[in-house]
Amino acid sequence: MAISSDGEKYGTVGGAGLELRVEEGLRKMLNGRRDGSGKSGGRVEEFLLHKDGKRKEVTVLDSLCGGKVTIAMEVLESMPHVLIFGGGHVGRCIAIVCDTMGWSHSVFDVRSEYASEERFPYASELHSTSVEEFLSKEDEITLGRFSDILLLGHDWAIDENFLIQILKKRGISKRPRIGAIGSKSKWSAFSKSATGAGIEKKIVDSVRCPIGLQIGADSPEEIALSVCSEILSLEKGVNPSED
Repeated sequence: MAISSDGEKYGTVGGAGLELRVEEGLRKMLNGRRDGSGKSGGRVEEFLLHKDGKRKEVTVLDSLCGGKVTIAMEVLESMPHVLIFGGGHVGRCIAIVCDTMGWSHSVFDVRSEYASEERFPYASELHSTSVEEFLSKEDEITLGRFSDILLLGHDWAIDENFLIQILKKRGISKRPRIGAIGSKSKWSAFSKSATGAGIEKKIVDSVRCPIGLQIGADSPEEIALSVCSEILSLEKGVNPSED
């Protein structure tokens, strides 16, 4: 049985009291992760399936089945899957950091040579089409396979078009997170275009621009480190500006 951090449940361990106790245990473990009191890992617990059980080393259930069952409970961390929109210098460096971290990454670039297997040998997906063709096959659900979409394109007009279209498809969903590389003046122009296209301001404001933690990054390698550090802080729910 699996329980997600947003409360959805999949599968079963047998129902009745056992199911309720295991579900309760898993939710406590997840809540511990959210409030910072818990860490990744797990525990093993034995349940006695009889109401008259007296063994102190196991959890006794109000049941008549008899016997016992051993349950392993574990918190599994989700790993980011980053869509790199633009396979240039920064995009390639971000892919390298993703590989180092064990994260998945996919690449989109309208230029086929910048979204090739040779340039990105470990990419989960490689896309080299128009923005319209790529997004015609996507919806709010399929886009959820990406934790983050990073706009790093070589042409501001392509980035802006993609941003507007992706915000329309994603809607108010929190995932994928969207970030764009660039200056505040560039974001001001993008934001104005997006709201002019009918996108709600709160949706536009969910986009991060400029991306990356402020660590004085200049080179593509340093920018990649700052961007992936920001993604890590968002995944962990940690605010780097707080002590």
